[in-house]
Amino acid sequence: MNRRHIPFLAAAWLLAGAAAARGQDAPAPTPTPVPEPPLAAPTPAPGLAVNPTFFNPSIAVIGNFLANVGNNPVQPSPAFQVEESEISFQAVVDPYARADLFLSFTNEGVEVEEGYVTFLALPWQTQAKAGKFKVQFGKVNTLHLHVLPWVDEPLPFTNILLQPQFETWKAEGISVSKVIELPGDTFSEAYFQVLDGTSGGGLFAAPTKSNLTYVGQYRVFRDFGDDHNLEASFSYAYGYNGTSLTNTTSLQNAALVYRWKPLEGRPYRSFILRSEYFWSQREQPDGTQKAQGFFVGADWQLARQWFTGARYEFSDHATNATLRDKGVAATLTFMPSEFSVLRAEYRRRDYAPGIVANEGFLQIQFAIGAHGAHPF
Repeated sequence: MNRRHIPFLAAAWLLAGAAAARGQDAPAPTPTPVPEPPLAAPTPAPGLAVNPTFFNPSIAVIGNFLANVGNNPVQPSPAFQVEESEISFQAVVDPYARADLFLSFTNEGVEVEEGYVTFLALPWQTQAKAGKFKVQFGKVNTLHLHVLPWVDEPLPFTNILLQPQFETWKAEGISVSKVIELPGDTFSEAYFQVLDGTSGGGLFAAPTKSNLTYVGQYRVFRDFGDDHNLEASFSYAYGYNGTSLTNTTSLQNAALVYRWKPLEGRPYRSFILRSEYFWSQREQPDGTQKAQGFFVGADWQLARQWFTGARYEFSDHATNATLRDKGVAATLTFMPSEFSVLRAEYRRRDYAPGIVANEGFLQIQFAIGAHGAHPF
């Protein structure tokens, strides 16, 4: 080896050693940390309720304040009153039943307006309820006062069904219903009710507890397109009226309800037309009284919170069919929300024999709490 090559070899050897040293001293790349799985939520101990109010019923209070001006010697009303305020308790009992209780507070005191248990899964696809409930007779009779489009009930309720003002027919008993399928997407339902013979105010008063009152109804409901639907029903009732040991009363009712509610274009417009015809055959010591009654009401939604309506009515007296009362009413309703209602109503009634009553009403309603939906 030539001596002049030694310096170059030494330099190369030193550079290689330095490079090797740098490779040994260089830190290894840090691996990306793997995120740890989140901790599982703690499981409640057996027997501890997750929601302490889960088993409590839904409770609601509905107040109904009514102011009245004008003179009505036939059906007098105070200037101011809290008319039939309501407290409701509603809950599912178990997978097979639910319970509903409605307490009514009036000037006369407190009473159970409705209190019943409904059995939801019975043989042959039927349902049944037992207790005190609104009788399935017509359409308006099944509605609570706070869901009516008027301040009061039409004349046939006082003259034909013999109920006090601001009241509908309710009774204790058992009710069985069944949905019957019809072609063309038509909803159909049949009701049969057996009621205590002494319930219903002055309508029925059986001489013995074995003389029961019977009610049947068949109703049909169908949609016509997306915006229209029609409901029609026929009802029949029979029972002892208490004028003697054998005298009875039979009642018939034909009801028709048309609804228009557009799903598109005009969401705050709607129209409902309600009409019912009543027939009564009441046996009395002075002979059978055959009375008729009718009402028709139309309600129009003007805007999101404004409604107006009109009603025409007439009715014979069930106890004296020679007497006939007539009336008209007009309403204007403002609903700030679904929990409050302000309604003004003008009502004129011509009572036989020749008594005219012009009255004005102002109704204020409010609702607090969870109140279940009423039957459609």
